[in-house]
Amino acid sequence: MRRGPLAGRYAATASMVMLALIPYLALSAALDPLAPIITRQLHMSPQTMSLSSGLGNAAYALGTVLAVQLSLHLPQRRMLLVYAVVLVVGSVLTAAAQDAAMYIVGHTLQGLATSMLLIAAVPPLALGYPRHKLPSTVVIMNMCIFGAVALGPFIGGVQADADAWRPLFWIIAAISVAALLLVLLTFEDAPPANPDAPRDIPAILLAAAGSVAAFLGASELTSHDFLDPEVIAPLIGGLALIVVLIVYQCRAARPLLTIRPMLTRSIPVAGVVTALFAAAASVSATVLTAAVLAERYGPVRVGLLYLPELGGAVISSIAFGVVISRRSLHFLPLVGMILLAVGTLLFRFAMPANQPLALVAAGLTGLALGATVAPALFVAGFSLPSPSLQRVFAIVELLRAVAAFMIAPIFAHFAATVSDNLEDGTNIALWVGLGLALLGAGTGVAIYALSGARPQAPDIDAFIGGVRPAWDSPPLLSRLRRRVDLGDLDMKIPVPEGVER
Repeated sequence: MRRGPLAGRYAATASMVMLALIPYLALSAALDPLAPIITRQLHMSPQTMSLSSGLGNAAYALGTVLAVQLSLHLPQRRMLLVYAVVLVVGSVLTAAAQDAAMYIVGHTLQGLATSMLLIAAVPPLALGYPRHKLPSTVVIMNMCIFGAVALGPFIGGVQADADAWRPLFWIIAAISVAALLLVLLTFEDAPPANPDAPRDIPAILLAAAGSVAAFLGASELTSHDFLDPEVIAPLIGGLALIVVLIVYQCRAARPLLTIRPMLTRSIPVAGVVTALFAAAASVSATVLTAAVLAERYGPVRVGLLYLPELGGAVISSIAFGVVISRRSLHFLPLVGMILLAVGTLLFRFAMPANQPLALVAAGLTGLALGATVAPALFVAGFSLPSPSLQRVFAIVELLRAVAAFMIAPIFAHFAATVSDNLEDGTNIALWVGLGLALLGAGTGVAIYALSGARPQAPDIDAFIGGVRPAWDSPPLLSRLRRRVDLGDLDMKIPVPEGVER
């Protein structure tokens, strides 16, 4: 088997994962202050710019499912090399773009490659090394996703202040090349995961059509009203196709995604629900408040106001690494949702010009994001056997992408149209975000309580070894259903006259 000179070395492999995931995620968070400059220099309309972001996000959502299918039938590390090449091509096309078409193609390839790299590289990093490496792995994963996103507004603001965008994009391209080099250096040929698995073309088509339609519909909100056919038809149709995908996978005899075990067990359902609510609620606390602050301050000042998010993400990532093998892992997403609610509330009172309060709110939001989505993802993954981890990551990332990236333009449109000015509309949206955070926290707690689930320390050794899930997860709502069944049975049992039931 072919091996690179750094194959099997944890530090090199972890560095490869970091460099592979950071470019697109950081760039997506940095685009808002750069969008006017890009549109002016490439002669794009704001609607076309929004379309490019929508296609990039749709490709990210699709890539999660496509990567699982390819890993079953093709050599996994060779495909990782292909994904890294696609990321480099997309990054170079975007940085060198001379027109809208070139930019859109490049950004779409970046989104597709990033999600496929995540699905192909992160689970082997978590499972392919000894147990004591797992805390470092989860810290790295959290920082790659949420640290990069938290840093985006600052680096975008600095670049926008210089009235340029290509230098940042070329830096992103250089990082992509470095990721490709590390993929080559750490190469260790691995066979397909399951060549005998069926090729689930309907699942791929449903994921592709649903993602593209839903994100295109949301992107049209830049120039259309919500109920216009250009928006509502693809938006609702795309969401319906994603629902059909979930139902189809639940009913399939040999599904591509492990949806049925996730939706019938209490702990993974609680984890997925928490991740979705956190992704949706965080939009109002970041994207919308940044738009209000941008009306008063320059891009660098706005970026600095959101820089505490990075510090919060670092702290919560370290906390995630500390609790990954402890019973307290179950409580981290709940704490994160509460912090997100508090951060959203503080943002509400910080608008439009209370900078100290905005700094505190940004720090709490960073803490919240690092403590919710990735921990909830592992809470779900630990509830199933380790060979399913890649598929668990795929479905959670697909749904999280829909919750976060698609809701952002919807919330932005809502804030701009629900009131006569953006500030009032954003305040209303922040109340909605606060409600989503509290609802997500309450739903997770209710699922545990009604299912009889209890926080447990994960059996990491058994999980990594593929022996069994890291903990026992009771059936969804089993305690509630048991009470209903006992009540029905009690009503059916005849009781002799004079005897108390």
